[in-house]
Amino acid sequence: MEQLYFTATHEWVKFLDEKTAQIGISDFAQHALGDIVYVNLPDVGDNVGSTTRFGDVESVKAVSDLISPVSGNVTETNDVLLDSPEKLNSDPMNTWIMKVTGDFDKKGLLTPEEYAVLIAQAK
Repeated sequence: MEQLYFTATHEWVKFLDEKTAQIGISDFAQHALGDIVYVNLPDVGDNVGSTTRFGDVESVKAVSDLISPVSGNVTETNDVLLDSPEKLNSDPMNTWIMKVTGDFDKKGLLTPEEYAVLIAQAK
């Protein structure tokens, strides 16, 4: 069932099932940010809205907001990132930031193919 989508703000979302999603940042995002030194995670129990800020990442270049691709309730955060934020640089597509449960609307999300076109246009 696992489905992968992206956002124009360079987050990814993997739908693990109909009600559960993992969210992270794309390889393009981590490359643009440079060395990530800190991740500000949401709290478990927080409600997040689609296209709203849920945290931020700090790199040697800048602080960038993390924008949720879906609306729902935060059920888990990847606390490993608190001590090892560089995991977002070394393996961004397999390093999730938060898990969310909810009734998801996939409208506005990009398929991997659509995201590849977006990235190509950005270069």
